[in-house]
Amino acid sequence: IPTRPALLYENVVVSDGSSPILRDLLFSPDMQYVYTLSDKQVSRVPVESCEQYTTCGQCLGSKDPHCGWCVLHNVCSRKDGCERADEPQRFASDQRQCVELSVQPKNISVTMSQVQLVLEARNVPDLSAGVNCSFEGYVETEGRIQGGRIYCLSPSARDVIPITRDKGDKRVVKLYLKSKETGKMFAGVDFVFYNCSVRGSLPTHDCPQILPSTQIYIPVGVTKPITLAARNLPQPQSGQRNYECVFHVQGEEHSVTALRFNSTSIQCQKTSYNYEGNDISDLPVDLSVVWNGNFVIDNPYNIQAHLYKCPALRDSCGMCLKADPRFECGWCVQEKKCSLRQECAPLESSWMHATTGNSRCAHPKIMKLSPETGPRQGGTMLTITGENLGLQFKDIQTGVRIGKVACTPVEDEYVSAEQIVCKLADATGYRVQEAHVEVCVRDCTHTDYKAISPKAFTFVSPYFTRVQPSKGPLSGGTRITIEGSHLNAGSAVAVKIGLNTCGFERRSAREIVCVTPTGLTPGGTPVMVDINSAELRNPEVKFNYTEDPTILKIEPDWSIASGGTLLTITGTNLATIKEPKMRAKYGKAQSVNNCTVLNNTVMVCLAPSVAVSEKVFSETGSGPDEIGFIMDGVGATLIVNETFSFYPDPVIEPLSSTGLLELKPSSPLILKGKNLIPAAPGNARLNYTVLIGETPCVLTLSESQLLCEWPNHTGEHKVTVRVGGFEYSPGTLQIYSDSLLTLPAIIGIGGGGGLLLLVIIAVLIAYKRKSRDADRTLKRLQLQMDNLESRVALECKEAFAELQTDIHELTQELDGAGIPFLDYRTYAMRVLFPGIEDHPVLKEMEVRVQANVEKALTLFGQLLTKKHFLLTFIRTLEAQRSFSMRDRGNVASLVMTALQGEMEYATGVLKQLLSDLIDKNLESKNHPKLLLRRTESVAEKMLTNWFTFLLYKFLKECAGEPLFMLYCAIKQQMEKGPIDSITGEARYSLSEDKLIRQQIDYKTLTLHCVNPENENAPEVTVKGLNCDTVTQVKEKLLDAVYKGSPYSQRPKAGDMDLEWRQGRMARIILQDEDVTTKIDNDWKRLNTLAHYQVTDGSVIALVPKQNSAYNISNSSTFTKSLSRYESMLRTASSPDSLRSRTPMITPDLESGTKLWHLVKNHDHSDQREGDRGSKMVSEIYLTRLLATKGTLQKFVDDLFETIFSTAHRGSALPLAIKYMFDFLDEQADKHSISDSDVRHTWKSNCLPLRFWVNVIKNPQFVFDIHKNSITDACLSVVAQTFMDSCSTSEHKLGKDSPSNKLLYAKDIPNYKNWVERYYSDISRMPVISDQDMSAYLAEQSRLHLSQFNSMSALHEIYSYIVKYKDEILSALERDEQSRRQRLRSKLEQVIDTMALAS
Repeated sequence: IPTRPALLYENVVVSDGSSPILRDLLFSPDMQYVYTLSDKQVSRVPVESCEQYTTCGQCLGSKDPHCGWCVLHNVCSRKDGCERADEPQRFASDQRQCVELSVQPKNISVTMSQVQLVLEARNVPDLSAGVNCSFEGYVETEGRIQGGRIYCLSPSARDVIPITRDKGDKRVVKLYLKSKETGKMFAGVDFVFYNCSVRGSLPTHDCPQILPSTQIYIPVGVTKPITLAARNLPQPQSGQRNYECVFHVQGEEHSVTALRFNSTSIQCQKTSYNYEGNDISDLPVDLSVVWNGNFVIDNPYNIQAHLYKCPALRDSCGMCLKADPRFECGWCVQEKKCSLRQECAPLESSWMHATTGNSRCAHPKIMKLSPETGPRQGGTMLTITGENLGLQFKDIQTGVRIGKVACTPVEDEYVSAEQIVCKLADATGYRVQEAHVEVCVRDCTHTDYKAISPKAFTFVSPYFTRVQPSKGPLSGGTRITIEGSHLNAGSAVAVKIGLNTCGFERRSAREIVCVTPTGLTPGGTPVMVDINSAELRNPEVKFNYTEDPTILKIEPDWSIASGGTLLTITGTNLATIKEPKMRAKYGKAQSVNNCTVLNNTVMVCLAPSVAVSEKVFSETGSGPDEIGFIMDGVGATLIVNETFSFYPDPVIEPLSSTGLLELKPSSPLILKGKNLIPAAPGNARLNYTVLIGETPCVLTLSESQLLCEWPNHTGEHKVTVRVGGFEYSPGTLQIYSDSLLTLPAIIGIGGGGGLLLLVIIAVLIAYKRKSRDADRTLKRLQLQMDNLESRVALECKEAFAELQTDIHELTQELDGAGIPFLDYRTYAMRVLFPGIEDHPVLKEMEVRVQANVEKALTLFGQLLTKKHFLLTFIRTLEAQRSFSMRDRGNVASLVMTALQGEMEYATGVLKQLLSDLIDKNLESKNHPKLLLRRTESVAEKMLTNWFTFLLYKFLKECAGEPLFMLYCAIKQQMEKGPIDSITGEARYSLSEDKLIRQQIDYKTLTLHCVNPENENAPEVTVKGLNCDTVTQVKEKLLDAVYKGSPYSQRPKAGDMDLEWRQGRMARIILQDEDVTTKIDNDWKRLNTLAHYQVTDGSVIALVPKQNSAYNISNSSTFTKSLSRYESMLRTASSPDSLRSRTPMITPDLESGTKLWHLVKNHDHSDQREGDRGSKMVSEIYLTRLLATKGTLQKFVDDLFETIFSTAHRGSALPLAIKYMFDFLDEQADKHSISDSDVRHTWKSNCLPLRFWVNVIKNPQFVFDIHKNSITDACLSVVAQTFMDSCSTSEHKLGKDSPSNKLLYAKDIPNYKNWVERYYSDISRMPVISDQDMSAYLAEQSRLHLSQFNSMSALHEIYSYIVKYKDEILSALERDEQSRRQRLRSKLEQVIDTMALAS
């Protein structure tokens, strides 16, 4: 119907989706299929796929107009695919026509079989052909159709088992109707089998169960039936076993036949029961009802039967009568026994039972009093234990007294017949010391009902005399002992210190122990003890509260994981604590250890152990989660704020794999291990003990071993290593006897061979001793070397940590400002034309060019882009004798700048030139490894420039950061020590030549610099040295103040003056040289801060030169400033600073003087301190170089790792590197060079030596920074190490090797591995296609197209055309290719046009 909206009922995928389906669709003639067209294919699609739907709901829910549900075939199909589809209800086309099935009952018990089930089905066709009921394929039963309903039987008992076995409390199965006509199941409904014998079966299933009725009490030996209430008890069927009651008595089962009255009642038949033992008065017994041998009826209320014996545990009249009345026990007077009525003799009166109401037991008895003493003031709660002490409280309410003193019973505490608790009245008027307790039941007239205690109760007068300890902290928690007499009297004690209660712990006759409460104020506080109503007071006895202890310092502030090392704790009021303990927590490990108080401010503790913690311990120390001290009740010390570290326990290697080591008596034992000396700061050391058996040995300790020399033992001994709380046995030592030759043997030989042999033996013994001593000395030397190295390592560690902190601060500032990279243009110029600041290619040409010149240069530019011309031009120039090295580099750089926009063409030219160079190198029989070593050709310089252009992005994104960090680290580290501003030598250096050999005394000063940008801004704190010259200080200040800004944008030190400010007006200008400068002979020493006596914490300012009113060189203020300066120095009371000022030489007369700063210039032989040429670097210098190297190690590693790694943060390996390395490999293949060393060397010469070494030595090519001479010297050492790492030749080290080679000797093999891995990683990378490389080069050209003025560059190149015009023209004439392209005439045209212009 057109008005209805279309309905989407299915999506069909026809083609792969790459081309759309066209609108021309066509039906097949039988209308079963649709033909679809796309650009590439024709497809045939069926109009329906009904068979994909498996249920009636899915089929009709899909709304597919072709599909309907064929009911008895249980399938979705077209109408013409369904048999007898026109008959009613055989083919459904609407969801409401699907078959619906229901069953009654919906569930049955697994114990029921062949139950009649009634099924009703809606929307079914005629079923006269018959149906069966199928239980999920397990079993089928016959269906009977009658009156529109279907009747089936549930499965037989045998068939139920496989359906329900091990399926829990209920099993849901599908009950299907199966058509006999089609053999298909066409309708289904859920059906449940429930299993009542599995707990958890839902009660709605009406499982049979036992219900609670009255409690069941059964006396032992009496025959009695038991009736139980229940529900849903099934009627046993024929062939089924009857009901039974099963009793579980003391682990045994007793079965009794039971009778089912109806579904709600059952009776266990008459029988008598028994149990073992007379120590149980009643025994609850589990009972269960079983049907048909194994089906247990549910007992959800856990109903039990109680078996009991009257006499058990009831051997007195009182105990018998207080039993539960339901037991029906009574006291048989004649037999003096608790029994059932029928068991007592027939006389009525002789059986007493509690239900009679006024029974009273005779012969009460008192067995125990507690306590047995009490204060006269009364108030004691007296507990009387015995038997027959009345049955009800009122029986004894008034019947208790002690002598003449009343004792009032307490009803809540009364236990019938067994116990009375009464409160004693005041007995102060009663003179007797002790008295017996008497109890009367109801009245005291008859002695049969009166009891008297065998033991008397004693009245005492307790007192106390002192308290120990007598002082403790205000926070309380001190355990004190109050000493005195009779302190355990009475039933209760309360102790107060002042107003607060002391926490009671225990007491005896002589003492009470309690824990002090919190005090109010320091000082003596009264102690009060109350025992019941007695109040004990003693004004002499006071407890002294002191201020709480505090902890100020823990030294050393570390231990090992096992603790046990001695720590010294400083604090206040420590002596107030009797037994302090130290505690630690790390992860799940918590422990305490003991402390000993030495005096009020110092105590010594053993460190607690946290070795069992699940957390790991760092080599550099792990801080515990909590560290503190248990000091009575002081909370503030439980966790203290002090820093503390736990280092890992030492690890000692076993003596051998078997644990047994054999040694001669005199050889030392060497124990190897790690973590022997924790990397902790400070001087504290671990105190090791090594025991051989029980004897300690003499120890020498190094980083990784313990050397142990012992007295002469023999035999087997266990070795034990102890340090702190750590103890470990690495094994057993077998020391065998060392007698070289036995006495009889020597005598024998003496007899036989005489004196000669004796002499030989003596020599042997001496030799053996000697070699043993030598061994020992060698081992000791080795240890000393280890110690030296570890000492240097420790120094490095500390310096490195400090440097890391500085660098960390620096990087945080860099995050804000960024690394000061130069822009592309400046960077390229510094590499291409080093040292030329203002190169023509950066600006427009000088002359306002005439049109002719521009025309000529444009033509020349076109010529240069002809590969043949450019190659001929370069080859011709290189053939000229007068074409110098410098010219070659210049031409290479000019050509590259001119071709900056044509990188693809430039790369082609470069490859051709390199190829020629390789051919030439191999023809001339030079060693192939020399290729590209030095810049002797245009090609080599062009290669450098090519990398310079293409690696800029890589520098910015990757390598720049570690390079800048290395530069900063070197600068920071050098500036930590003195630097001579004239020779450039420094105390900290990597270069031996730039190392100050002399001992320079210096101090670090903290200076506060006024911010030159804004006087009111906070001052900048700067660290300087008192031996720095004024200029050096200015530079440090500028570095600190302008930290984030590039060097070129900062003021220069020379434009600023340094002002030392003291108070508001006193300001002095400090200068490197002024009238105060010291002059000695011909030497003039630059002024330092020490010279001016600038003090730590001084305020200084940087002021622009011309603004300075106080400038000493300014003549008008000269005298004034000088006098002020002199008076200032005088007040500083140090005349010697002025002493050597006598020869006041004015600057213009000073031509003869020589300047010096820290060390006088080394040209003067008299000033030389030790010959520099000597290669013997004394230990102290070597360690200083080593220490500096160790400190900077991480930064060097980071840089090398970044350069020699193929995967980087943010960018992959630059294409240029892969491309050029592949080109070199191709060339090597072409010339069949198989030597991998040659290939390695070519690659090293082409990239690391050509580009990276240049950049490492000259970071100012990449960053906007200033590089001073000491930084330059250190960078040269790093660059040299870099070159050595790329080389394949072995470095033979000897005593004449330069120190930088020695310095990195250990690292270079490692770096070499990195380089080899790097080259092999690159060669394994997929080859770069020409297409990718062209795209990359085009992109690079586009990015930097207008960086340089190409006209100016062409003009500079043209000057070489002018210089070598004839040679170039004739070369173009000679060459076949050039003639073909008429290159000569084109060049002549350029020359003519230029000539016109000039």
